[in-house]
Amino acid sequence: MTCNEYGRTGMRVSAIGFGGMRFDTRQPREKNAELLHYAFAQGITYFDTAPGYCRDQSEDIFGIALRDLPRERVIVSTKGMPTDFGTAAEAYEAVCRSLERLGIDAIDLYHVWCLRRMEHYELAMRPGGQYEGLLRCRDEGLIRHIACSTHQPGHEVARILSRDEFAGVLLGVNILNFPYRWDGVEEARARGCGIVAMNPLAGGAIPQHEKEFAFLARPGETPTEAAIRFLVAAPQIDVALVGFTTTDHIDTAVRAARDAGPLGADERTALRASLGANLTEICTGCGYCRGCPENIPVAGYMQVYNERVMFHRSDEQMRSEVRHHYSWGILVGRQADAEECTECGRCEEACTQHLPIMERLREFRNWKP
Repeated sequence: MTCNEYGRTGMRVSAIGFGGMRFDTRQPREKNAELLHYAFAQGITYFDTAPGYCRDQSEDIFGIALRDLPRERVIVSTKGMPTDFGTAAEAYEAVCRSLERLGIDAIDLYHVWCLRRMEHYELAMRPGGQYEGLLRCRDEGLIRHIACSTHQPGHEVARILSRDEFAGVLLGVNILNFPYRWDGVEEARARGCGIVAMNPLAGGAIPQHEKEFAFLARPGETPTEAAIRFLVAAPQIDVALVGFTTTDHIDTAVRAARDAGPLGADERTALRASLGANLTEICTGCGYCRGCPENIPVAGYMQVYNERVMFHRSDEQMRSEVRHHYSWGILVGRQADAEECTECGRCEEACTQHLPIMERLREFRNWKP
């Protein structure tokens, strides 16, 4: 298994990470813990969990597995939301609870979790807030490094990381949405941050629709393997974080990582063009439509609309998608809603794919939660 340096921390991390959010909770915890042992045997040493994952069982499963793994050879990551632990004292107590459940003396990476808009970041960083409590934990040796986990667009990620408060960042970036998030990746790399890519399979969309995404794959590989290879091959990405339910899932990820070569800017540019050529009606996230005079996040709305184009989602399914993105996804920090569009046409003039943006924005009126 290829290993990378995680930013400037001196930590070595496996190119594939074990995401602890996909356990089969119908199985005994001990059975699920065996998956971590199997992953370690395949060379995976980066293990990521969080309170609440898998019906709040994930940290406990990790704790069972970690008893039998060499602690000095694994990197353990967990998280806490500023909206859940708003004070320094609460953040400190949350770290102590995670340590107890994990059965370890120190957490290697603790993430300020699920920054969906700038207000969440500001809540974490205010005096007496979560970040202050995490600094105390770091000073006492309870955690080694503080990172952040964010679902924000790339330019907001760049704004957060410009303040040099985090050793690394966990980003939702993959082979389909990378044009929308890559400026955040580049900023993180320029800042010397460790970079972990979550959601590498687009929330399961790629393995569930391999026929539609066949153009992503090289001869002899599946689109799922291509998506993992893309992240492993990108020199900017330290860890591709994959959620595992079975040993077959682990084998697929390890095989894709083994076959990955370096991914240069030219290949990334070609892939961006391929996305547009093979899925001519999807938004590739180039961002040229930014700058709406009404402050509508047009690029974000077009990313959500991709679900309609690629997978023929029903109105009810799109309503659910919009609800998710309003609460958790790329539309959380919007300053204006789609229905506020005045149809000035500036976004369509700027669109490199000549998409009917104004018509699509009108459709969102039917999907408002």
